[in-house]
Amino acid sequence: MSVWLNLLNNDPLPWLLEEDSDHPSVRYFAHWGLLDRPEDDPEVQEAKATIMGSGSVPVILDAQQPEGYWVKAGGGYSPKYQGTGWQIMLLAELGADPEDERVRQGCEYLLSHSIASSGAFSALAKPVPSGAIPCLNGNMLYALQHLGFGDDPRVQRALGWLAQAVTGEGDFQYLKSGTTGPRFACSANNAHPCAWGANKVLRALSVLPEEERTPEMRRAIQVGVEFLLSRDPAEADYPYTERVSSTWFKLGFPLSYWSDVLETTAVLADLGHGDDPRLENAIQFILGKQDDQGRWRMENTLNRMWVDIEKKGKPSKWVTLRVLRVLKATNAI
Repeated sequence: MSVWLNLLNNDPLPWLLEEDSDHPSVRYFAHWGLLDRPEDDPEVQEAKATIMGSGSVPVILDAQQPEGYWVKAGGGYSPKYQGTGWQIMLLAELGADPEDERVRQGCEYLLSHSIASSGAFSALAKPVPSGAIPCLNGNMLYALQHLGFGDDPRVQRALGWLAQAVTGEGDFQYLKSGTTGPRFACSANNAHPCAWGANKVLRALSVLPEEERTPEMRRAIQVGVEFLLSRDPAEADYPYTERVSSTWFKLGFPLSYWSDVLETTAVLADLGHGDDPRLENAIQFILGKQDDQGRWRMENTLNRMWVDIEKKGKPSKWVTLRVLRVLKATNAI
């Protein structure tokens, strides 16, 4: 830990580890992910227990309908940031308890109402295959695995769809709308390969232990790693429609369907490429954003959520936590 701490202008760990009723998840993840304390450590257990009783998680769950959905019945993508799928994604990011009945009910509702006949999650109100895009499926599958549904046959089938969508192997059918071709091609990116989608897909596949990944999943991961490292992640000049999106260079939380330089670096590090010298520029870009306290500002966040996570432009515990995880995983190269 001392190696990457030496790269900071100050030590932000006491700030992340303090009791904070607004952001209890940060304290838990800092104990577990930065200090490597085991799950059965009393302090880790105490920090984890506070997540369900304070901060954002209870606000989100209070907005849930008795049937398990948020806002309106049916497909979970709409309305943006307040619908069912968005809440499942955010609950996973916040470390909600997978055993909580409300969490399980929300996951079950999503699985029962948002999957197309292809086995993939669809963004459309009526879940048809043309609404299945890489970023959405990556986000939903990452969340559902973290919320205890990794062994569900519907999740397993969707993971298989995700890998096949990337590689194009077998009899996979691409459409004019949604997933338009292999290697993360998406209609939302004018049928170009989408690096936002690549990050979300790799993030979902990385949750699976290596021994549980199918050969096709391993090939999909390799395709994704090669794609993300084919450009300098600090420049993020991946195929685009009109220009490189400025969101790549604004660090935030939660990210939703978009991505940033920090997520690219994190995904590659989680898949064993944290020491690749091609990440050096990204690390330097990230380090250059810290303040004199060794903290990072919230530069980008969602709007219209059930609860605002943090204030834009202010020092952010969540962004700082994300950065420290990456610095630790890469040992700052």
